[in-house]
Amino acid sequence: MQEERRDKSKMTKEEVIGSETVFEKVKGKIPWIFGKTLRKPKILIPGLKTSKMDIPLPGKSIAVIGVYIVLFLLQTGIVYLIFREPPALGTDSDGNALFLYPEINESFIIEGIVASIFLFLCSIGFILLYQASKYVYNKDIAIRYLVVGIILILTAFGALQAMITIKLGERLFNV
Repeated sequence: MQEERRDKSKMTKEEVIGSETVFEKVKGKIPWIFGKTLRKPKILIPGLKTSKMDIPLPGKSIAVIGVYIVLFLLQTGIVYLIFREPPALGTDSDGNALFLYPEINESFIIEGIVASIFLFLCSIGFILLYQASKYVYNKDIAIRYLVVGIILILTAFGALQAMITIKLGERLFNV
């Protein structure tokens, strides 16, 4: 019994110190092409311990808030505002302030910000619709989420449609 343990320990030491080729391990004792004088060395890679970060990571809510801020900036048309440099507000020929640019392909800065606020409210409405599906067993909370979500979506849609109608030069209500 002890002799077998000694033989196993010798085998592991020989295996670590010497080197065997792939053929010698797989097919038994097939000699290597260059014989015993020139052997392919074994490379032992030590187990490296990676240090863990001690800095606390922010929570998921911070990441979600960051994503919403980036989405809000993209929805405002920040790239358009940087490259085109539109005016903040404008006036008509009588000197009255214009909040919506009269052409469909151009916009004022305030117009882009207001439109992005409505898009953001609409996306919050869809998030609330999704949240309502999580409260299947609590009907009161699910209905509240659904109602608020649908109100936000319809309000944002109506406001954006009104902005586009005004930009096209049409009247909202033909009275």
